Amino acid sequence: MSSKYFVCFTIFILFIFASIFYSGRTIDYRSKFLLFTSLPPSNATSCSSSATRPRRQPLNVYMYDLGMKYNVGMLKGPHHDGPPVTVETLPEFPHYTGLRRQHTVEYWMLASLLYRENGTKQQEAVRVLNPDSADVFFVPFFSSLSYDTYDNQGNDTQSKFDDKLQAEIVDFLQKSEYWKRSAGRDHVIPMQHPNAFKHYRDKVNAAIFVVADFGRPSPSVSNLRKDVVAPYGHVVATFEADDFSDPYDSRTTLLFFRGKTKRKALYFFLTKIVSKSYSYCRKGKTSTKGMRSSKFCLDPAGDTPSSCRLFDAIVSHCVPIIVSDKIELPYEDEIDYNKFSIFFSREDAKKEGYILDQLKRISKTKWLEMWRYLKNITHHFEYQYPPKNGDAVSMLWRQVKHKLPAVKLAVHRNRRLKVPDWWR
Repeated sequence: MSSKYFVCFTIFILFIFASIFYSGRTIDYRSKFLLFTSLPPSNATSCSSSATRPRRQPLNVYMYDLGMKYNVGMLKGPHHDGPPVTVETLPEFPHYTGLRRQHTVEYWMLASLLYRENGTKQQEAVRVLNPDSADVFFVPFFSSLSYDTYDNQGNDTQSKFDDKLQAEIVDFLQKSEYWKRSAGRDHVIPMQHPNAFKHYRDKVNAAIFVVADFGRPSPSVSNLRKDVVAPYGHVVATFEADDFSDPYDSRTTLLFFRGKTKRKALYFFLTKIVSKSYSYCRKGKTSTKGMRSSKFCLDPAGDTPSSCRLFDAIVSHCVPIIVSDKIELPYEDEIDYNKFSIFFSREDAKKEGYILDQLKRISKTKWLEMWRYLKNITHHFEYQYPPKNGDAVSMLWRQVKHKLPAVKLAVHRNRRLKVPDWWR
């Protein structure tokens, strides 16, 4: 018996040497003995475990030091000024309602950079104090709040103060060596209100704007190629207790519209036959109850292609019915809105009864699928402090990071081109 083992072993050794001599290279013999390699060792760990997953490189953000009159000072009252805000002097976000609550991305982006634990955990963006190590430069000017505080009050004196703040920001940036280095392309400026920074946008239009949509400015000033679309701050509270055993049957209203029908005459025939609320924000409890008890929530375009109603519907887990031909949506390269929303063109919406007929054809199974998806992505639309991974601000910083390759290409080309954009 021992001689048989010896012969087998000798043949095995000769086979290995012959293979090496024949191929001239090292061979992986695990494939030859699949039986022995098909079973993983008992102490093997998943390649997707946190221990082995590579750490994602965060976006390095340098935030300019601007006096409080340009940002959080406006939360304390008109013309309030002070030294640049720190984590110790950051005021708590007020319990705003309506427009001021919707256009607040500027506050949350600033706050995320001031957070004490910024840079200590895996975050999308970290603040750096050395501008030479920055990927992008954040301009902490609350242009939306400035418009609401000064320009939107119907007072010429106050309106001129908003213009003055805009002009001062432009002057400050154009004198910055870091702005000059890239012509502002690697600078991030929040402009969520459609009228924010309205008189001086064209002076800084190379920068990355954080906007709600592209309804007001011209495409040469703001466009999807360079800018980031941010969700509105939702007005209704998030539906935390949406855990009914039968969510479909518990929502007894088919379609709900929250808004003022006088401004949406095109959709008046729809709101006459479904549950509705005429309150925009003053009767928030009525709107909240209506959205939480409805299967679908109507989201027509507002004064611009987008509307806060979409994000109120999302956090209410009410399947959005979007009627807007020119809407652009937040983080659409990462989230497929078709999985939890239904889109209609303006032409289809004009056909009386058409939308309702289509909604009645959607099965319970399909609706539950969309509802579950809504519940899983709601956290991406939450602005909060302290910030959390995956929340709205985290997603926005990631969107900014996605713009960097195009920014770097433009900066590098412009440094060496003698005839800019010769190919046009």
